[in-house]
Parts: sequence; C-alpha cells; structure tokens
Amino acid sequence: MALPTKLTLNIVTPDHAYSHEVDEVSLPGTEGDFGGHTPLFAALRTGQMYYRQGTLKHFLAVSIGFAEVLPDKVTVLAQVAERAEDLDQARAEAGMTRAEEMLAPVPHEIDFERARVALLRTLQQLQSDSRRGAGH
Repeated sequence: MALPTKLTLNIVTPDHAYSHEVDEVSLPGTEGDFGGHTPLFAALRTGQMYYRQGTLKHFLAVSIGFAEVLPDKVTVLAQVAERAEDLDQARAEAGMTRAEEMLAPVPHEIDFERARVALLRTLQQLQSDSRRGAGH
C-alpha cells in the first residue's frame, strides 16, 4: 500500500484549531525532530515546527504538547502554536521581562530559618494565649 502524497495537519490549542492539507511536516519532539507518515505518538519540546504546502514553508513556535502521526494525518495538541508572522516582538519581550521578574532569585538578606523560628514562636504564643483565654 502506497503512502499518501498529502497529509492532513490538524493543530489544536486552547485558543485555535487549524486544519491544512500539507506535503510535509516537521515537529520538535522531546527525542528529536520528526515528521510525517510513520505512526507514532510523541511529546513535543518547545521549539519550531513547520509544514510545507508546495514550495511554501510555514513556521510556528510550539510548546507544551503532543503529536499523533498517522499515515495520512498529523494532529498537534499544544498549549502554544503561534505562526511566526503572528508573534508580536514587543509583547513577547514584555512577557519575558515579567517571567524573569517572577523567577528572580529571592534576596539573600532574608534569613529563612530565623523567619521560620519567629513564625513558630508567634504561633505558639497565639495558641497558648487562646488556651489561657478559654480557661478564664
């Protein structure tokens, strides 16, 4: 049985669902890049995928997802799948800055052990105060 010359590519994200008839697909798998016709189910790594229609290649940034490959169909289920031309550089940079701020290291001047002990003392004091109040 001959393999089909075209593939149906379905891309599904929380925001969009696309379906295209394509000649070729390349996806960033956690075990390396892969493409179309040999059946498999694979996890995707953050990276760039493309699909080809004739001589035109379309590129997308993908992240957090899975792909199912069948002889005539490839289905991508991803948290993110954005076409390169739809990416907003300023918005992406602002998002990166926000993420870096959230992941910034905690200032070193905080003594966590001292803060933990102070919290425990306060909790003990509150508990003993409430016990004394219950007895009066």
